[in-house]
Amino acid sequence: MTSEVVAAAPVPVPGRAQRVREIATELRGLRGALIPILHAVQEELEYVDQTDIPVIADVLNIAVAEVHGVVTFYKDFRRAPAGRTTVAICQAEACRSVGAADLAEHAKRSIGCGFGETTYDGRITLDEIFCFGNCALGPAVQVGEKLHGRVTPARLDALLGEAR
Repeated sequence: MTSEVVAAAPVPVPGRAQRVREIATELRGLRGALIPILHAVQEELEYVDQTDIPVIADVLNIAVAEVHGVVTFYKDFRRAPAGRTTVAICQAEACRSVGAADLAEHAKRSIGCGFGETTYDGRITLDEIFCFGNCALGPAVQVGEKLHGRVTPARLDALLGEAR
């Protein structure tokens, strides 16, 4: 199955800017507050929207470019909503040594998108993770909240069938 990846602009959420300001204001006293603020925004609002960046910069009295740089540098921060199901494949050395690289290529072909992308229909987001701590059971894959070990391409297809 091949799916076209479309970068849809998120629809502004009423009250989002106010909530982001509240989160940032609440956490600004922390040492190195920017990253905890970004994590809190993403945890509550699912992703860090482009419109959140100047709000956070204003609260912290730092440059918009600094906030943007952190959001775009770290893969942990989503800049768009994730799909209904997130599929994360470990790409750390232990999992790669038992086939995770080939499994990742299979997943990209099967799902129809690359790492950090979501299918056009919003069903699946594919991510890469660098260690779940499940090294003895590699390659490890997390589908939604459930971690799976010793995942083969056939098993991944079965797991994806459930997610679709």
